[in-house]
Parts: sequence; C-alpha cells; structure tokens
Amino acid sequence: MTNGPKAAIVYVGVTGDLRRRAWQHKNKLAPGFTSRYGLTHLVYYESFVYPDAAIHREKEIKGWRRSKKLQLIESMNPRWEDLARDGQDMFKPSSAVDREIPHSA
Repeated sequence: MTNGPKAAIVYVGVTGDLRRRAWQHKNKLAPGFTSRYGLTHLVYYESFVYPDAAIHREKEIKGWRRSKKLQLIESMNPRWEDLARDGQDMFKPSSAVDREIPHSA
C-alpha cells in the first residue's frame, strides 16, 4: 500500500483476504501505520497458497532497500495505478462485527 504514485511511503503487509483488507485501508478502518500515513493505494500484490510462505515473503521484502521495492512494484505496475480502485465498495462489511480488525497480542 502507498499514498499515491511513486509515493514516499511504501507499506508491506500480509492478509488472507486482499480485497477486504484493501477496502479497510481505503476507509481507514485498519488502525495504525496505514491510516496514520493515509496509505490507500494498492500498487502491488502476490498470492500464496500457504500463509507461512506469504509471511516469509513479507519479511523478505521488508528487509529490502527502497530501490529494490520500487523495482518490484514497477515490474507489475509501472504506472503505479491503484489496483484496488475498481472494487472499492465490493467488500464493504455488512455489520459492525465485520468491521472489527483483530489486533496482535
């Protein structure tokens, strides 16, 4: 996630439901880093079958220099388009219970 084209801030995270999580970030329902810095644009993603593989990849990318992260984004999305732009309301939660976001212990 980022806050615009070639933005200063690039956030790397992992989720089991990308569309829903992107919607939460866009609507600032995910408290913390992304809402504090207005990171609402999905510019890159990868899919994994196993959560442990996704977590491993997240840690790997987080350890990279910024320049390498930017190259990775541009390999998939050279114009830095918001890849979640069109499905903005598709995964809007239907009840207050659905809006709750688990916090780490």
